[in-house]
Amino acid sequence: MAQNFLAFVVRRAINSVIALLFLILLVFTLIHVLAPTPTDLARIYAASPHVPPEQLQIIIKQYNLAAPIPVQFVDYVWNIFHGNFGLDTMFKVPELHLLLEYLPITLELVLAGLITAVVIGVFSGAIAAGNKGGVSDHGIRGIYLLTWSSPPFLVAFLIQLIIAYDLKLLPAQNLVDPTLSSPAIVTGFPLIDSLFAGDLVYFWSLVQHMVLPAIAIATTSFGVVTRLMRSSMIEALDKDYVKLAYMKGFGKTRVVYGTAFRNAVIPIITLAALFFGTSTAGAVIIESIFDYHGMGWFTVTSIGNLDYVAILGVTVIVGITVIVANFIADVLYGLADPRIRLE
Repeated sequence: MAQNFLAFVVRRAINSVIALLFLILLVFTLIHVLAPTPTDLARIYAASPHVPPEQLQIIIKQYNLAAPIPVQFVDYVWNIFHGNFGLDTMFKVPELHLLLEYLPITLELVLAGLITAVVIGVFSGAIAAGNKGGVSDHGIRGIYLLTWSSPPFLVAFLIQLIIAYDLKLLPAQNLVDPTLSSPAIVTGFPLIDSLFAGDLVYFWSLVQHMVLPAIAIATTSFGVVTRLMRSSMIEALDKDYVKLAYMKGFGKTRVVYGTAFRNAVIPIITLAALFFGTSTAGAVIIESIFDYHGMGWFTVTSIGNLDYVAILGVTVIVGITVIVANFIADVLYGLADPRIRLE
């Protein structure tokens, strides 16, 4: 049993590495299609179409842009696995430093939104399943279908307009109050670092500014959790062990929210892992609307400035996040259902 599971994990790990290489190859190829010559690439690296020829030659030599494309790709992959993403074109610092600065901010936001979505989705799905065909079931299904089908940018704008601008309950933009001094960086995660520093004012400001974008992420995500939880609960309620619980005299509340709930929630765990990866990639729109300076905001800024190094770096980092999240989801599926290990 243990050997089968280990072989399953190894297969999934190999598939993840292959997927990452294909991702890098795809982005790398598209960039070279847009900029087919070393001079064109050098202008992208310089983030300006007006660069003196001698400066272009320096950039071509610095990034080895005159080499054949396969050689450039191999060099880039080699550098990535050694943590070398190049020198950022705009900020003139190692790209890895910027990626490690902005990624933890997005991970905190996505985790907050994911937890909110899972909590809302699990309980609303359970309530809908426990009252199948009733008013609460139809109401919950209508709400999650509406939010699930709504564009993320529209949801974010409405939340910002109503809660921040009309009701003035929470800040509309920014990561934190700009008048506050940031604590010393220990982990790179602002919430954790502010707690380590004992700076509760900074911590509370971070929380206040995080609420609205986290709600926006949760609003567009909880519908899938609700739908899966509802169908999983309905299936669980039809099992023999649930019928046996009723025969033993257990009440509906205990059976639905006890016996059936525990078994129905297992698929949600793996779904949460998948959501974490996709939400990290989808945070671009949410962070841009709320001017929340995480990886999404950095991505939009890099695209606007044609920062070739940053675009490739962000794509790889976000791709790694999505691939790792999918890998974790596969492993969790394998733990929950041994039949999957044989596929």
